[in-house]
Amino acid sequence: MQRQLSGADEELVAAYRQTGDMEWIGLLFGRYSALVLGVCLKYLKNREEARDATMQLFEKLPGLLLRHEISYFKGWLHATVRNHCLMILRSKKNEPLSPLPDFFMETAVATHLDEEFPEEDLIALERCLTKLNREQQQCVRLFYLEKKCYAEVAALTGYTLKAVKSHIQNGKRNLKICMKQHARLQR
Repeated sequence: MQRQLSGADEELVAAYRQTGDMEWIGLLFGRYSALVLGVCLKYLKNREEARDATMQLFEKLPGLLLRHEISYFKGWLHATVRNHCLMILRSKKNEPLSPLPDFFMETAVATHLDEEFPEEDLIALERCLTKLNREQQQCVRLFYLEKKCYAEVAALTGYTLKAVKSHIQNGKRNLKICMKQHARLQR
């Protein structure tokens, strides 16, 4: 039996549902693989992850086509791809944050930047520092980069000791988030 490339999407879905022949899915996916990859790239912002998600969707497609009534395949596929990507992103939120250099971790006694780190980490860190609000940036720079104690930072900035600690803590949290995003973009 010769497969028709010109059949409507819904006809190909119906043919698959009747026969269970994977060639019909191959034809459908061939038509829309660029769309699927494009939507995955839009949401995941990582080429390898988008390719993986595209293959996962292709593997899931046979079961999905049997379970769902589809009146407009292209719209259904787009929504399915979007939902798949959102599930991937949601599962990533539960992953632990990528580690920052040890000088950003909470310890009983606050430490300072004493070690050397790879240049790309320091460049990313500097970019992330510029994204902090003015108070956080000022306190984090004084405490970690200029090796000032809490009291010195408070004296230099005019903030209370409690405010200094808060700005440093919030700044560290925001830096962790920014560094995690940077690490994902580098993959």
